[in-house]
Amino acid sequence: MNPLRLTGPEAGVIKYDLLTALSVAGLNGSPTLQTSLMRLIAAVTSRYNWRADELSVGQRDLARMWSVNERTVKREIKRLTDAQLLICTRGGVRGRVAAYRLNYAQIARLSEPCWPLVGPDYDARMKERYRNETPVKVVQLADYAKPEATEPAQGGPGTWQRAMVNLSRENADQFKAWFSQLEYVAFEGGVLELRTPSKFAQRYIETHLLRPLVAAVEAELGPVTRIEFKG
Repeated sequence: MNPLRLTGPEAGVIKYDLLTALSVAGLNGSPTLQTSLMRLIAAVTSRYNWRADELSVGQRDLARMWSVNERTVKREIKRLTDAQLLICTRGGVRGRVAAYRLNYAQIARLSEPCWPLVGPDYDARMKERYRNETPVKVVQLADYAKPEATEPAQGGPGTWQRAMVNLSRENADQFKAWFSQLEYVAFEGGVLELRTPSKFAQRYIETHLLRPLVAAVEAELGPVTRIEFKG
């Protein structure tokens, strides 16, 4: 996105749409994603230089804003840069504050499944704005750090079955209508592969049911970095 667009007549709409995208992605994600995006939104709304397309804030200032210590700030910034939501444009060395810019394409990729939840006008507007940047196959999720193990701690389909049992206990009707249709394919390196009976079912789960699905799977298999749906 051209930074000049963020300072022109339509800049307000673009900025609010961007913050809305981050908000709904967080609200429909895991607790880790919610916290990360809430912190990012606080930093952007208070300190982002839209004309320079740059966020340059000291770790001590961020720690005070987020009510955390500086070590937590370092971990959070690493999460956001590893997820490519923030791009480092200037390293912080010898007392110089690091500078970052928002990665608009990656924000679009992360939040796109949630756009219809805001409304059809917002969904259409965002698709037009980011039409060449938004994939539909892979859904990026919350825990940005790569898992240490490449295999789930407790095995594969057996633990998937326990996750499904837990979901059925939480909401039997919802499980019967949607989660029971999912077919486990694989889980490796934090990537969960599932097969859905239709594109409609895939889309509904992506936009409405990711949060309980991820929570149940992570409780059995470990951290999920993304879900890949296969036709």
